[in-house]
Amino acid sequence: MPYTGIIMSTRESAEMRRQAINFGVSQISAGSCTGIGGYKEEEQEKNTMQFEISDDRKPLDVLKELIKEGHIPSYCTACYRQGRTGDRFMSLAKTGNIQNVCTPNALMTLLEYILDYGDEELYGLGMKLIEGETENIGREDVRDLLKRNIERLKLGERDLFV
Repeated sequence: MPYTGIIMSTRESAEMRRQAINFGVSQISAGSCTGIGGYKEEEQEKNTMQFEISDDRKPLDVLKELIKEGHIPSYCTACYRQGRTGDRFMSLAKTGNIQNVCTPNALMTLLEYILDYGDEELYGLGMKLIEGETENIGREDVRDLLKRNIERLKLGERDLFV
């Protein structure tokens, strides 16, 4: 079975999740509903929980914390959509060229989320992170493409990726 990363659910406490993210957790959930048909049932104020949630923070609060800690939350699915899986993905990873794809895509999907769902605080935190990480990109052509795409996202375009 292929490695898909370490996932941390909302079953664990916020404190445990804070600590675990520094030890290789690559995916965390936030704002989870644990019942069968739970999101629909939640709208109708029915309790259908299959297990107890220990970290009940809203997604925006989790994102803000991750950004404050220097992590780049990402909603990227570009590799799957572009067929960069298996051998194609591994060739990018083994040569180190994955950084020219993953970091820009992570930053763009983060910005898209912030623009569509964030608040003023998240915008400020996110833009500071995005601008700093953009400057850390080694290849000038990738950095310039990312800067252009950031402006396009701010103007309302969506679903941009490398």
